[in-house]
Amino acid sequence: MDVAKEEIVKTEELETRYERYKGILKDLTIMSDVFMRNVFKKRECTEYVLQVIMDKKDLKVIDQVLQKDYKNLQGRSAILDCVARDSEGKQFDVEIQQDNEGASPKRARYHSGLMDMNTLNPGQDFDELPESYVIFITRDDILGYGFPIYHIDRHIKEADDSFQDEAHIIYVNSRKQEDTELGRLMHDLHCKNADEMHSPVLAKRVHELKDTQKGATLMCHEMEKIYSEGMESGELKKAKETALSMAEKGMDVKKIARLVKVSEDDIQKWIDENMCVAK
Repeated sequence: MDVAKEEIVKTEELETRYERYKGILKDLTIMSDVFMRNVFKKRECTEYVLQVIMDKKDLKVIDQVLQKDYKNLQGRSAILDCVARDSEGKQFDVEIQQDNEGASPKRARYHSGLMDMNTLNPGQDFDELPESYVIFITRDDILGYGFPIYHIDRHIKEADDSFQDEAHIIYVNSRKQEDTELGRLMHDLHCKNADEMHSPVLAKRVHELKDTQKGATLMCHEMEKIYSEGMESGELKKAKETALSMAEKGMDVKKIARLVKVSEDDIQKWIDENMCVAK
């Protein structure tokens, strides 16, 4: 196939995928990861969600980072959905969790630790750690007590008093959609259509992303990025499997690298890792 025809085929495939993305977009809600990220790009949306959950109408978000990759000293990372800071210096990690396993208590603990580890600069005193909140908005009632919201803090058992480390964990049960401000927010997080939402702030953003040409194109582009990353990941996995198979047959690294079109350094790294696992 010549270059011109190949480009035409690629364009047609992309257009076909975009049409499919538009169909998917209609059913997305703020509980969907890719859609949530783009809703929260409007800081006022993050601010409104925090105002309701924290029951603090005057809460002001002054900065936020979406999908930040936090690492510990061992290099174990976790991508936090939305880390925000308010005008009082408090830090919030807002996580939308469809999967129960992604919202385990130890995961919440780990997120809290990652925020702390990535907050202080060298020389800063531990007392300068800001008050922090890890907030998991979950599809199901993870903790199982039937409450709409759970506030978790450390406690001194013997003194029956709170332990003032200012690290808080909050679970919000999105199954509870009662006629309260929190319940209406949970309803909105599950809404597919902007005109069925209670919050004007969230409805406006959902309308922008779903019902305008600019927003729909942006969302299609976001979904195409996920598709492309998945394809690249799959191709890399296939290349690794092929390279290791060739290495087991005694082929030298230089020849493997040329055949699978991956650098010699990466090939050698894969071989070394495989040998460690085998041991």
